[in-house]
Amino acid sequence: MKQSDIYRDNADNCLQLAERAEGQPAYKRYLRMADAWTALATEQDWLDGEIPPVTTRASQKQDA
Repeated sequence: MKQSDIYRDNADNCLQLAERAEGQPAYKRYLRMADAWTALATEQDWLDGEIPPVTTRASQKQDA
């Protein structure tokens, strides 16, 4: 299993915990954790060469 898949599984677990959370603070905390795990998964995919780096408008204008 790829490391990014493990990170995505962790994000899914956080989302499940958010659904069962008692109270708004815990709910929001689990959502932030899920977002962080998803960001790590995306970065790992980039580090592994599976997705290209993100292009910004500034870099697109320089290339033109």
